[in-house]
Amino acid sequence: MAADATSTAPLRALVVDDEAPTRAELAWLLEQDDRIGEVRTAATGADALRALDQAPADVLFCDIRMPGLDGMELARVIARFAERPQIVFVTAYEQHAVDAFDVSATDYLVKPVRESRLAEAVRRVVQARAGSAPAAAQTAPDETIPVELGGVTSFVQRSDVLYVQAQGDYARLHTAEGSHLLRVSLTLLEERWAEAGFARIHRSTLVSLPAIAQVRTDGGRSVVVVGDGIELQVSRRHTRDLRERLVRLPRRGGS
Repeated sequence: MAADATSTAPLRALVVDDEAPTRAELAWLLEQDDRIGEVRTAATGADALRALDQAPADVLFCDIRMPGLDGMELARVIARFAERPQIVFVTAYEQHAVDAFDVSATDYLVKPVRESRLAEAVRRVVQARAGSAPAAAQTAPDETIPVELGGVTSFVQRSDVLYVQAQGDYARLHTAEGSHLLRVSLTLLEERWAEAGFARIHRSTLVSLPAIAQVRTDGGRSVVVVGDGIELQVSRRHTRDLRERLVRLPRRGGS
């Protein structure tokens, strides 16, 4: 199907943030982007709904923690619209990434926002409007992995692996049924399985992103929960990448 005019027209953006300096700076940055046409602003979730009632928008760049109707609640209201604008969350807090995924946010930025990172968010909005999925969200063919135990070789599907842990020169594959030792480095698996949705969350741990049921932040430290309540620690250096990759996963329920 050929793209219609709306898929190539400049984006109509609405910036929603209760802090005036942040709102003004983000609006200014967006105005410098040739892919953005009109930029409007709103100080609250309620103001944003009134602005949308007056004129539609293609994308909302929205804070999460705001008085009254917060960003997540606003996203859930907008989800009921016949023509729903895309949502890009812009927040000072990293712990809402999974919630953002659940409300089908296109992207999730952490303040202070880098100009290059904002440009990438705009690219994703344009790409989503054109109807093409991000490369990271494509489905990679499954892989059958031979594993040996006591002289007996059995086979494990990569899609059944919840997480992998480094164990010397080996990698231990964890599935819902048990674990298997594989003579391969974690770094090699990370490179080989990146397109299949696996991400490094710690120097010794690789996790299947679709297997993550929950992300928690306790005392400044992040933890992911996979499988039957298994908790895995996320190192600080991998937290941002994990959050961004979670948001780029295919939507739950196939939407």
